[in-house]
Amino acid sequence: MAGHSAGTEIEQLIQLLARLPGLGPRSARRAALQLLSKKETLMRPLADAISEAADHVLTCTTCGNLDTQDPCSICVDTRRDAGVICVVEHVADLWALERAGANSGQYHVLGGTLSALDGVGPDDLNIAGLVNRTMSGDIKEVVLAVNATVDGQATAHYIMDQLEGSGANVSQVAHGVPVGGELDYLDDGTLAAAMKARRPF
Repeated sequence: MAGHSAGTEIEQLIQLLARLPGLGPRSARRAALQLLSKKETLMRPLADAISEAADHVLTCTTCGNLDTQDPCSICVDTRRDAGVICVVEHVADLWALERAGANSGQYHVLGGTLSALDGVGPDDLNIAGLVNRTMSGDIKEVVLAVNATVDGQATAHYIMDQLEGSGANVSQVAHGVPVGGELDYLDDGTLAAAMKARRPF
């Protein structure tokens, strides 16, 4: 085809890969070369998997999780505690808690945190959905598992205000010394948070 460079497809592949988190232009080039050198065993199966995911993966309208069904498999799992909602910023946080087996209740994905600098307000996050779930259901506890950042804590306080009068206990995950952590290697903020969150031995 006239005016069509043989490298255009490769360049487009590199540019798309470079948009993925953790992949800069150099890493994207290496990934593209790996894919192209293993077309049958890696590239075609990956292309098929991406196509399948694009066609079948949905966002759960109840909690915001990603799954092939709506409501998601976590929301419909009767073995989980329906009276507990664990609130997270992103689906990645939900997956991390599931990997650790740390939450036996339900989830609610906010889609980020409040941020005046980035122009993210309450209406930009899935806070109204959380309030509706908490007010309309038999929710005993809402666990705020948001990050210990300024924006994360501002979001936690906003949610606590919104859930006032719901009858649910609102708790927050502890922030401080990690399991296996040594005090000498921790930053001042982590040490201060750990001291503040101390509990009986």
